[in-house]
Amino acid sequence: MAPAVSPSSSICGVCVPTPTVRCLEARSRLPARRLLHSQAQGKKRVAATWSLKAGLWDSLRSSFLKSNNSTETVELPSTTPFEEEEPLPEELVLLERTLADGSTEQIIFSSAGDVDVYDLQALCDKVGWPRRPLTKIAASLRNSYLVATLHSIIRSSEAEGAERKQLIGMARATSDHAFNATIWDVLVDPSYQGQGLGKALMEKVIRALLQRDISNITLFADNKVVDFYNNLGFEADPQGIKGMFWYPRF
Repeated sequence: MAPAVSPSSSICGVCVPTPTVRCLEARSRLPARRLLHSQAQGKKRVAATWSLKAGLWDSLRSSFLKSNNSTETVELPSTTPFEEEEPLPEELVLLERTLADGSTEQIIFSSAGDVDVYDLQALCDKVGWPRRPLTKIAASLRNSYLVATLHSIIRSSEAEGAERKQLIGMARATSDHAFNATIWDVLVDPSYQGQGLGKALMEKVIRALLQRDISNITLFADNKVVDFYNNLGFEADPQGIKGMFWYPRF
């Protein structure tokens, strides 16, 4: 069970812009060791997409400018190679409370991507996700556009300087760094669920992507969490668009 919140507990509300949204049903440094959640489940998946500044098809068409069977050539800047600005990491306290034994706990959100692969594997075990090869897990997070985490830090009231840090949540996003991003592997320790932390994590991830001018945000969701994403503003099958999947056939 999650620790009880004292009367003095407080939680930072995180808000996101409220433009029209759509969906499809369903860094600092990065350590060398990472973890990826397996999507291989025999259940029906639901694709989700968030469309803000432009419609999905408008965004896609902007990559292919065509008119009257002629193709308009878009000249790229003469400066090469491209110099991409590194996103600045963010860290803030979402919740702070005093526990029954007098120790204090803080729930910290960070977009620095500071994840220990074994800690993440333990967290995935808690939520019942299947295990994947650690080398692929590390590669997947290393290649992600954004990795956000929730950590619990408990400081003892008896031993000065003594603290315990535990990974309790994570989400990551991949992106083309221009139009689209897809959010993956959203998870929260079961003992910390029901406290609004998953919602706060998702809202911070969405805000970070919007600040990088990513206008179409998608995700994949199991049927049991569709309502959670609907409440965040995601909408199923916008304009009748369906998620399409290709799997190897052996």
